[in-house]
Amino acid sequence: MAKDMETVSAEPHKDYHDPPPAPLLDTTELRRWSFYRALIAEFVATLLFLYVTVLTVIGYNHQTDGADPCNGVGILGIAWAFGGMIFLLVYCTAGISGGHINPAVTFGLFLGRKVSLVRAILYMVAQSLGAICGVGLVKGFQKSYYNRYKGGANVLADGYSKGTGLGAEIIGTFLLVYTVFSATDPKRNARDSHVPVLAPLPIGFAVFMVHLATIPITGTGINPARSLGPAVIYNNQKAWDDQWIFWVGPFIGAAIAAFYHQFVLRAQAAKALGSFRSSSNL
Repeated sequence: MAKDMETVSAEPHKDYHDPPPAPLLDTTELRRWSFYRALIAEFVATLLFLYVTVLTVIGYNHQTDGADPCNGVGILGIAWAFGGMIFLLVYCTAGISGGHINPAVTFGLFLGRKVSLVRAILYMVAQSLGAICGVGLVKGFQKSYYNRYKGGANVLADGYSKGTGLGAEIIGTFLLVYTVFSATDPKRNARDSHVPVLAPLPIGFAVFMVHLATIPITGTGINPARSLGPAVIYNNQKAWDDQWIFWVGPFIGAAIAAFYHQFVLRAQAAKALGSFRSSSNL
């Protein structure tokens, strides 16, 4: 019986071949309706993500302003709001756009040759516009409290250096993008096909865990669109002064995660070297 189970679990792995990398410039995508449908899905998903999460942050600040700090959702609730929304939205959009909802995730997947440059750039534009519109809706519904509670903008907390904030964003985004690569790895899905893996669940849980760790430091960015939307609508000098942290940090973290997964865990560099040596011996 043990031998049979071993054979079953090994078969998908033996027959598996890595999918071809996405072309760097795939302009044919611009002629497909499915591509524009994916852009719309990214725009709407990021809009909903910012609307719910920023509204949660402002509602929490209003509930605890001069009141019992035990009232409201608390930091734990805010972390659940971010992680839960990512879980729901990735689940809803994964089959249409891949469910990125984050320029850093898109950048990491581009470096991993999962998406083309054209798709990556336009995804980031759609995500940024969706974030701005989502926060705009929050301000429209909570205008009296929006500016009073800093618009849900990401800023570096008092007492922390810019290097600390940058490091928190790098490590937090690394964890997120590393989880994305691991949860969506087709080789793993083929090898472990007998074990159902719901990819949005670990991705949402990674967002939740990172928020618990970094809310006190930066308010938790790990998503440049999430940081840009409130900065544009709130339009505060402090938010703009710290904005670079929430772009540079996530992009560095995503790049490290892509390199780690592709060239260390998946050993793409070793495979390429082996192929080169084989061809040289012919």
